[in-house]
This record gives sequence, structure tokens and C-alpha cells, in this order.
Amino acid sequence: MTHPSSATRNRVFVLSGLGVALLIGVFLSPFASQNPDGLDRVAQDLKFDKKAAEVPLANKLPFYQIFDGYALRGVPQQFATPLAGLLGTLATFCLAWGVGKLTSRGTTPPDEASPIE
Repeated sequence: MTHPSSATRNRVFVLSGLGVALLIGVFLSPFASQNPDGLDRVAQDLKFDKKAAEVPLANKLPFYQIFDGYALRGVPQQFATPLAGLLGTLATFCLAWGVGKLTSRGTTPPDEASPIE
């Protein structure tokens, strides 16, 4: 009987986790609270939310043309938030995967390392 290699087990684990994260991002994001998040709420409570810059720096970023808060611009409302959840989850995964690949470059897993004699 053959056992799957650790690389295969890791791949299945990562893809399963990504699948669960995508399901959560797509199907649960429409149920997110419409109330302000922590920082916005504190700014409202302490009455300094009106002192923000007239044109926030975030509005100058390239992604501002695509995203409107937690939704996509120009997409019907019932699809905008789930699609933003999908894209956000994929972007976060790709960023984390890329950083992981860059930081682990050149290392060999213990089961593939040459034996020390």
C-alpha cells in the first residue's frame, strides 16, 4: 500500500483550505454587518470622522476604480459583494502563497534532503 507523499498531502490541505475560504467569502459575505467597522465607529464616536481628507489616499489607488467598499463597481448588488469576497480571498491567497514561495526558496523538505553521513 502506498502512502501519499507529504507534497501531495500539503497540496490537498492547501486547496481544501482555499476552497473553504472561497465558500465563506462568496456565500457569507452578503450577510456581513452594514454597521461601520471598528475604526470608523471610533471616528464617529469621537466626532473626528468629518475631519478626514477631502480626497482620501485610498481613492487614488488603482483598485479604487474597481472596488466600492466591500463590493464591485458596476456589478448588480446581489453579485457585487460575493464577487468582491471571491476576488479578495483569491488575492489574499495569491499574496500569501507568493510570499511563502519567496521566503522558502532554496530549502528542501526534510524527507527529500540528502542523508548526512
